Amino acid sequence: MLPEPTARLRFRLMTMADLADITAVLTAFDAFRGGRPPSTRKDGVRWIEWQERNYAEHDFGLWVIETHEGVFVGDCGLTMQDVEGTPHVEVGYHVMPEMRRRGYATEAARAVRDCAAAAGVEHLVALIRPDNIPSQGVARNLGMDLERTAHVHDTDALVFGMRLDDRR
Repeated sequence: MLPEPTARLRFRLMTMADLADITAVLTAFDAFRGGRPPSTRKDGVRWIEWQERNYAEHDFGLWVIETHEGVFVGDCGLTMQDVEGTPHVEVGYHVMPEMRRRGYATEAARAVRDCAAAAGVEHLVALIRPDNIPSQGVARNLGMDLERTAHVHDTDALVFGMRLDDRR
């Protein structure tokens, strides 16, 4: 499974050849990770290995997003997340700082949402730190509503969600 290209972006599988870019996007995302230590190259390796496992197990994961000219923008895709004991399909998106405020996260996440709906996902969530206001805006742009708060990955998160079964 891979989302359709958008007007400005295309998707592809993440590989170890993307390590420098993935490490950079993870490091840029650190501001929204609270008290966790800064990301390292090892974190980038683990992130890519996680996506490779996701692709094999679920036929989805976070995909590299890049412009049609091949400029790295970030990643966006679907992952399985445990939310207080219940599995959910989550849309996730991480965009390089110099590429933010251009609508890329929303554009990519809409394509991913539509891909999830076409694949039969009935309910989609986004787990967002309460202080990450830009990410909350992307979730709202997708048509998601705040469903609740939850304790996920050792921190509090807002759980935005939406039903997708009506979209098919």
